[in-house]
Amino acid sequence: MYIANSRTWYLERLIRLAAGIFVLGSALLGLIVHPGFFYFTGFVGIMLVIFALTGFCPMSIILYALGARERCRC
Repeated sequence: MYIANSRTWYLERLIRLAAGIFVLGSALLGLIVHPGFFYFTGFVGIMLVIFALTGFCPMSIILYALGARERCRC
């Protein structure tokens, strides 16, 4: 069983946190306010797939500029 280190807030962990907040928030807004918010949910999902396949993620660029650093520079 794998459990991630939760002592530090490294870049990859912050990306997962932001993606989770965006998905939950847009899903709730899609149910409560307007179904158009589901497009944002899909966009976040697509960006997560692109990040997994290529390593490119606009959120990582923003977080890195704000001072977040990678967990491991292997």
